[in-house]
Amino acid sequence: MKQNKVILIGYMGSGKSAVGLLLKKEIGLSFWDLDDYIEKQENTSIASLFSSRGELYFRSLERKCLDQLLADPNPMIIALGGGTPCYYDTMDFLTQNENTTTVYLKTSITELGARLFPTRISRPLIAHLQSEEELTEFIGKHLFERIPFYSHANFTISTDGQTSAEVAQKIATLLT
Repeated sequence: MKQNKVILIGYMGSGKSAVGLLLKKEIGLSFWDLDDYIEKQENTSIASLFSSRGELYFRSLERKCLDQLLADPNPMIIALGGGTPCYYDTMDFLTQNENTTTVYLKTSITELGARLFPTRISRPLIAHLQSEEELTEFIGKHLFERIPFYSHANFTISTDGQTSAEVAQKIATLLT
């Protein structure tokens, strides 16, 4: 594998963290979930950062932490937050960097709604939504804004109807 950083992107609930952990076993690289890395660096939760400092502060911190991981010379898998590729020049930077391979985990609005509704309270951007209909509408609007960024990934893998293990295996095959 020529690239030393595998970057998983996609909307929240697309399976980036679960796939990343399984891909770690498949290809033998270390794995970082960017949100977990941020929480470790800041010693607080993402939800707390959002509520106390706001989204703009969080997005700036998110990019700073991503830059730290990318500066590490060791090969690794990094699962980005759903919005990370859409802020600053992040997606262009990742796709133009010869040391990174970006993989978009593409998931339908219906599938995302079903996955996210039960856990929405723990996710700052959707915690306020009361019904699955509201959530589905929110996801649709968000994806409309984000797909132009996600679509620049080196590879796109559909996750609908597949287990995380199946998705990880597909990515491992692409990378070898």
